Amino acid sequence: MLTQPTIDKLNAMKLFAMAEAFRAQLADPNMAPLSFEERFGLIVDHQMTAMENRRLKNHLKNAHLRLSATVEDIDFREGRGLNRSLIMSLSSNNWVRSHRNILVTGPTGAGKSFLACAFAQKACRDGNTTLYQRVPRLLEDIALARHDGRYHKVMDLLTKCEVLVLDDLFITPVSQDEQKEILEIVEERYDRKATIVTSQRPVKAWHEAMQDPTLADAILDRLVHNSYKIELPPNVETMRRRTTLD
Repeated sequence: MLTQPTIDKLNAMKLFAMAEAFRAQLADPNMAPLSFEERFGLIVDHQMTAMENRRLKNHLKNAHLRLSATVEDIDFREGRGLNRSLIMSLSSNNWVRSHRNILVTGPTGAGKSFLACAFAQKACRDGNTTLYQRVPRLLEDIALARHDGRYHKVMDLLTKCEVLVLDDLFITPVSQDEQKEILEIVEERYDRKATIVTSQRPVKAWHEAMQDPTLADAILDRLVHNSYKIELPPNVETMRRRTTLD
């Protein structure tokens, strides 16, 4: 039986998981009673699982998520102000498929970034390309990119990924030039891609954080319209402190 040439051919076609599964079946006497169709199906399943795991690994690597967070680890303890029904609904990723936004606001340490990264990680698990960006640093990088020839490449990454996380938006007032860059991003994504935004400022205070009221109106229209809002209460005990105490 020409098993080794078959294994070599599978490896040559980069079907490494199939080769591994085929080799394992040959060494397992429990496989003998199974039909050809059953054994072949198990080999194909092994290859498919390996491909899905590799795809997820690549998505997570390219996402550059700030925190290793999952929706299964979200803390619903009393006082956090989280609507369990809404969180579970968002975990289904329908908001990604319908190109809607999630806006998470609350004080420092309340868990805004954790929630954002948890939703982004679930999007990766479901096969969506995702990118995490902390806004103050992102705006600095865009300004530099305008002068070193990377601008279009940077903007393409921001506008084409299926899920974009904009963490710490409006943590400091933004200039008119920075408003234009933010508008360019949200305009290209509006009704085409999904975006997660976190901010220490409540949504009603976003307008005053921007210098140009006309640009502010345009930005808010594209971010706030048709979005899901998660507002963490101002008196919530910080998640950083609770983690230390636990």
